[in-house]
Amino acid sequence: MNYLRDLIYRLRQGESERRVAKDLRISRTTVRRYRELAQQQGFLLPNSLLPDDAVLSEALGPGPQPPRTPSTLEPYAEVVQALLAQGVEMTAMWQRLRQDHGYTGSYSSVRRFVHRLQPPEPRVVVRVHTAPGEEAQVDFGPIGMLYDARRKRLRPAFVFVATLCYSRHQYTEIVFDQKTPTWIALHRRAFENWGGVPRRLVPDNLKAAVKEILVHDPVLAEAYRRMAQHYGFVIRPTRPATPEHKGKVESGVHYFQRNFMAGQDFADADVANQRALVWVREVAGTRIHGTTHQAPLKLFNDHEQAALLPLPAEPFMLCEIKQAKVHPDCHISLDGSYYSAHYRFVGRVLDVHVGERVVQLFDGQTLVATHERAEHPGQWLTRDEHYPAEKVAYLQKTPERCRQIAADIGPMTRQVIDSLLADRPLDRLRSVQGILRLEEKVGRERLEAACARALHFGTAHLRGIKGILNAALDREPLPQETCTPKPHLYQFARQAGEFFPRQEVEAC
Repeated sequence: MNYLRDLIYRLRQGESERRVAKDLRISRTTVRRYRELAQQQGFLLPNSLLPDDAVLSEALGPGPQPPRTPSTLEPYAEVVQALLAQGVEMTAMWQRLRQDHGYTGSYSSVRRFVHRLQPPEPRVVVRVHTAPGEEAQVDFGPIGMLYDARRKRLRPAFVFVATLCYSRHQYTEIVFDQKTPTWIALHRRAFENWGGVPRRLVPDNLKAAVKEILVHDPVLAEAYRRMAQHYGFVIRPTRPATPEHKGKVESGVHYFQRNFMAGQDFADADVANQRALVWVREVAGTRIHGTTHQAPLKLFNDHEQAALLPLPAEPFMLCEIKQAKVHPDCHISLDGSYYSAHYRFVGRVLDVHVGERVVQLFDGQTLVATHERAEHPGQWLTRDEHYPAEKVAYLQKTPERCRQIAADIGPMTRQVIDSLLADRPLDRLRSVQGILRLEEKVGRERLEAACARALHFGTAHLRGIKGILNAALDREPLPQETCTPKPHLYQFARQAGEFFPRQEVEAC
């Protein structure tokens, strides 16, 4: 109607048909036709009032329409309407038209014709407004390849963006993975950067945040759930396949990609992160936001920062929670390193809480073991009390330890142990441990006496010492040795000089 009113107004002002056609971008034939209709109704008289829209539309007819090519589905209009009434979707409708009615047109023609018969309802959205400190949205976005200085190669990089919904102030950081430890650490650094914690966080449905994606009752990842309890915020994951529910951070990711990353080359990710901190403070934080029409950093400083929850006294140190099976060697395997657990848990699956410096093993809610985190793959962290008693005894009795125990028992026992450990090439550690275990049965005095007797008779080995103890020979005194020389039974009656001349004896 505004189009028709403008046309009549211009004709009343005496503008030519050429000028009106050029300004309104219609043909002069159309302008001439409306001039004739308006003159017949008296709408071009200088002092006449134009009627309302309904009368004007009835008098002049519909406004100028672009030329329209008849649809190839016009002959099948009744068939299409019948299929629509039966609830047949457009893809199946197109297939049935081709198979049953010989239709040769495209699926796009079917879709356009159906939308003309049943115009789709307009999509309505609700813009959600939040109070200061109430909500933040978090998400990842790809930013291409960047150089990883730690691995010394180019890798696909991602930007983590956390956006406060009231002020639109952001925290950004570039990373190379979206694993749980990275996810947890990024949240912690974002809270420390803001100096507080929002009351609600809206993440995407990535594995680090949501273990099981459901529309109404999603199952949170255990480490993320514990982090929320530590800081006091509530997690509200978005519905699957609805990124518009976190549109504030989505636009923040796109803004980072277009404004900060576009056309930039960085030496590595560390340099890019240093520049990003300055960019958030001096560019993204000071711009006039398109929705709030205020600078995000000013809104944050003036209103939102004071409304955030205070940071706890200790930061959250748990990185992730995994599950691992205790193998027959009483160890679990975690990231290429090995941690011991008590032997009664062999064959069971434990929950492994991985921190930045500590690894804790849980059986349900019961803490089983605590270890320092391994510094490199292949490292074994073992506690002797996790083995059975007989295994611990074997592990603890090293050669040096055996020498110490033997010295405590007595010098003869120490001499036996030293002689056995010095024997090469046979490794006699097992025999040495067996000798020392005899103390538990017979006591120190008998073992020391048995070792002394074994040394005297040259039987200083496990079998010989056992034989002495079994026969109770350790209680018998050792035989006394005499060194008095015995007289000779036979002597020469004459000297050699009596048989040979003196000169021959001297020559000999």
